[in-house]
Parts: sequence; structure tokens; C-alpha cells
Amino acid sequence: MFLNLNHYNLDAYKSARELRIECYKILPKLPESERFNLTDQIRRASTSVVLNITEGCSRKSESERKRYFEIARGSVIELDSCFDMIVESSYAKIEDLDKIGKLIKTSFILLSEMIKK
Repeated sequence: MFLNLNHYNLDAYKSARELRIECYKILPKLPESERFNLTDQIRRASTSVVLNITEGCSRKSESERKRYFEIARGSVIELDSCFDMIVESSYAKIEDLDKIGKLIKTSFILLSEMIKK
């Protein structure tokens, strides 16, 4: 934001930010009983994706960069499991999670490409 660094232009970063925003939109729809479980986990994981991409881009070593991107991708996978539990628990219908699903897939693919490079 203030530093105007290159990672802001990356598709993976943009997708991760959008994914985080969409995740936060679904949180009020979860029951109060999930406040300290799924709600907190989705907050942490969606934030982790964005922050690990950011930190990875700041590393000079290729192996360090890839490690942060792997952690970010792991958080994307974690989100996928969280939304699987949400559907399984009937907190939301899969049809209502279409945008989140697309963002999870896109983020996963883009991070996988960054790790392969």
C-alpha cells in the first residue's frame, strides 16, 4: 500500500485479496456456535494466503519465495476444507459458494504456477 511494491500487480495476490474479501462476507452467515471454530479459522487462513504471498515476494532466495508460496497454497487448501465443512453442516449451499469456489481454484492454480517457476 504505502510501499507500492510489485506484488500488488500479481494475479495471485489480486485473487488472494478477493478470496479473503469473499470469505469475510460469508462469516456472518455462520452460526454463533462456529465463532471460535470455522469463523476464526477462515479468517486466519484467508489472511494467511494474502500475507504469505506478500512475504514470499519480499524474499531474495528462490527457495524461500517458493516456501512462502507453498504455505499460501496450503492455506487455500485449508479454506477448501472449511467450505466443505460448511456445506456438510448445511450452513450454506454449494450453489451459494460459487464465487468463493472459483477464487479458491484460481488462487490454487496461480500459486502452483508460482511454485513451479
